[in-house]
Amino acid sequence: MPDSLAPDRVEPLLLGRLGKPYLFQASCASTQRLLDVDLPEGAVAVCDEQREGRGRLGRAWQAPPGTAILCSILLEPPAERRAAELSLAAGIAGAQVVETATGLTAQLKWPNDVMLNRRKVAGILAEVVDDKVVLGIGLNVNQSREELPADARVPPTSLLTTDGVRRDRAPILAELLRALEDVYDVWREGGLALLYAELGSRDFLRGRRVQVNGREGIATGVDREGRLEIDFGGARELLESGEVTYLR
Repeated sequence: MPDSLAPDRVEPLLLGRLGKPYLFQASCASTQRLLDVDLPEGAVAVCDEQREGRGRLGRAWQAPPGTAILCSILLEPPAERRAAELSLAAGIAGAQVVETATGLTAQLKWPNDVMLNRRKVAGILAEVVDDKVVLGIGLNVNQSREELPADARVPPTSLLTTDGVRRDRAPILAELLRALEDVYDVWREGGLALLYAELGSRDFLRGRRVQVNGREGIATGVDREGRLEIDFGGARELLESGEVTYLR
């Protein structure tokens, strides 16, 4: 059966709340724009090709048609939760799915990247719209090495380039939505503090030399509120947001 994310392939695999309704287009500007905030929580938009896919800070997210999982999920988190934390929470779900698919350990690079073998395999974008959050996830599945962007800020990878296995994306998407639902429910209940064991053990930047706004320091870890702590020569600072580059 050809690899497809069309509703007839994905909907029978959806066992939880997320993905209902399931909106699919073969090609669209961005799945972030397909979700009307009047839709119920759990609505999911998916496409095979994004012509104007976006990552964090307006960066482009590009993938050849039919090779990646490109989806957006409409969520309505409690008012007491910080929407920015959803990027890390969703990253945990993404890492779990990558680990199940490959048998390898995945890590999280603050604030929104999933890393595999020190390369970016997935990215997350959480955008607040009214009192809801549109959570975009891009997961590289079947891109060849030549199809991955050569000029990416963080070196990219895909599941295929990691182990040579070409995969059907529909079961991976269904598992991603199931894992995200589980993580989201825990986060709704108690924030990142209840997910800290999953988060802290996958912290990619911990102990690495990083650069922030021209300053160099050592990342010492992500705290229970999702902030990145950096040691700048003995002075420790907490970042709630920002651009962090790790120095290889």
